[in-house]
Amino acid sequence: MLEEIRHLTGKLKEDMAFFGQALGVGENFDVICRPISIGGREACMYLIDGFCKDELMQKLLQYLMDLTPEDMPEGMEGISRQFTPYVEVETQDDGGRIIQSLLSGMFVLLIDGYSQALLIDARTYPARSVEEPEKDKVLRGSKDGFVETIVFNTALIRRRIRSPQLHMELLSAGDSSHTDIVLCYMKGRVEEGFLETIREKIKKIRVDALTMNQESLAECLYQRKWYNPFPKFKYTERPDAAAAQVLEGNLVILVDNSPSAMILPTTIFDVMEEADDYYFPPITGTYLRLARFLISLLTYLITPTFLLLMQNPQWIPGSLSFIQLKEAPNIPLIWQFFILELAIDGLKLAAVNTPNMLSTPLSVLAALVLGEFSVNSGWFSPEVMLYMAFVAIANYTQSNYELGYALKFLRMLNLVLTQLFHLWGYLGAILLAALLVCCNRTVAHTSYVYPLIPFDWKALKSCLIRRRLPGALRERE
Repeated sequence: MLEEIRHLTGKLKEDMAFFGQALGVGENFDVICRPISIGGREACMYLIDGFCKDELMQKLLQYLMDLTPEDMPEGMEGISRQFTPYVEVETQDDGGRIIQSLLSGMFVLLIDGYSQALLIDARTYPARSVEEPEKDKVLRGSKDGFVETIVFNTALIRRRIRSPQLHMELLSAGDSSHTDIVLCYMKGRVEEGFLETIREKIKKIRVDALTMNQESLAECLYQRKWYNPFPKFKYTERPDAAAAQVLEGNLVILVDNSPSAMILPTTIFDVMEEADDYYFPPITGTYLRLARFLISLLTYLITPTFLLLMQNPQWIPGSLSFIQLKEAPNIPLIWQFFILELAIDGLKLAAVNTPNMLSTPLSVLAALVLGEFSVNSGWFSPEVMLYMAFVAIANYTQSNYELGYALKFLRMLNLVLTQLFHLWGYLGAILLAALLVCCNRTVAHTSYVYPLIPFDWKALKSCLIRRRLPGALRERE
């Protein structure tokens, strides 16, 4: 029915029959159909209960219902311009677009004899406060964060960038969900070819719904090299970080119902950056950035290197002889590492699903069982427990979950190859990890490790060393 009748007829009964069947009026309790009279003409309003502001609707209806037949203009455009005291108002005659707007929360008004509907955007969504996100916390800086309402998120960025070059372009995807997607960019700074490519990809998305919001969109935008675990996108729940990326010429994508922003294109250096690097003086920011790089590298290398040295104890210098196992393990080291890798993920999942009132006692219990008791029982060696504890904690030095799991998968692969082929397996796994990083491509099909490949010393220095902001501004100008 929706495909057969695309435009309003101007005959109220026929149009109401069309909307009644398409919207399931009478079956859906939250779809409200309210017949009224305006200027001596029969009219009908449609709205979704819970999306419209009741007080505002009452004032608008009272104003419209007070119109006399002499006041009525020839078309709905006259109603919109002369007799609708509200800002966000438009007219529409396409039945499909009217239904989509209504289901998005708009107020729809039909008047007999008018072949257009009046759409009033007086919707309001349930929303939580813009509090600091749990994942992207900083020691200094602003404490607000994105929420699930896309209009609030665009306002948080607009608050920081008061420039007419800032564009917020609205698109949608999903045949059933019609999910709102906003492309946020600075005109004149973003690469126009890349922007057009992303815009066309979103317009060509043919899915029923973006069920998982940004992840569903990411999989639609980038379908190549799914086997490469390194993240193709950077996500942030911080408006200040998103605004900074927009000013640098990157494209930020906001998806309705998602409390984070997608930043693209993204390189490995972009993934490792965090807001704290810029909320401290340059020397402190540089230290934090380099420490994050080093610790992330250690999380990948420390357990395979320990396994290799235990296979070849003659390689251990005398000054480091204390790292050797004090007792022969009851279970092979490779199995100890794999069991603990799985146990750490189990603890993460348990922490997510544990009620707050039980989190503290269960954390103490898990620490005792997986700590002292597991060592005393002979299941794990103290050295293995120490290195895996370092890996588990060090993974949180950077906030990108995808990068953490990419390093985890490569670490486990390195353990397997080292166990099977010793030194050659260890070196081969490192080479494979380097190839996966270097051969990865961004969404813009550029180098994932730029400015390392192709080499650009000036850009590489800015990635590793936190510069003073005034110097950075002078350089950009």
